[in-house]
Amino acid sequence: MEIEIGIRNVARALNFSVDATADDISKVIDDAVAGNKPINLTDNRGRRIVIPTDALGYVVVGSDIAHPVGFGAL
Repeated sequence: MEIEIGIRNVARALNFSVDATADDISKVIDDAVAGNKPINLTDNRGRRIVIPTDALGYVVVGSDIAHPVGFGAL
């Protein structure tokens, strides 16, 4: 699952992949924002990403759907 996180006052977004579902990621973010706690995520490479909720600009959670690749794939 691809995730893009925009951070306030930072020109470039943070992009990474995780093994969790979109619902799992949404719950982690919702809980962190509701509790005013940092967002803690771990990417596919095992790196921890910690974002203070007051610095959060936006979050785009990619789709769980596997897209076909190649010519003529519909």
